[in-house]
Amino acid sequence: MSRSWAKGSTRAWRRTRALVLLRDAGRGCRAHADGWCARVPGQHRCADVGEVAHHTLGRSVTGDDPRYIVASCSACNLHIGEPGRAADPPNRPVTAW
Repeated sequence: MSRSWAKGSTRAWRRTRALVLLRDAGRGCRAHADGWCARVPGQHRCADVGEVAHHTLGRSVTGDDPRYIVASCSACNLHIGEPGRAADPPNRPVTAW
């Protein structure tokens, strides 16, 4: 769990998330439709359902401003990750058994 969610979500965040999901209801996965997934290399399978809220520019940049949050499916949200953050380095074996 990230440090920003260590104590759980706030009432304000749950309200913002509900607002975004209501605003984008019936539009499917906006993160995929708006092209946010195409900016990240790799493959995933979009469920085309708006079930989670995705911060398009990163929460550290925009906070919880609904103008920068879109409804996303879980697969796309996890695939995109935190925008602007460096990718994890490739796994390097330390020993050979």
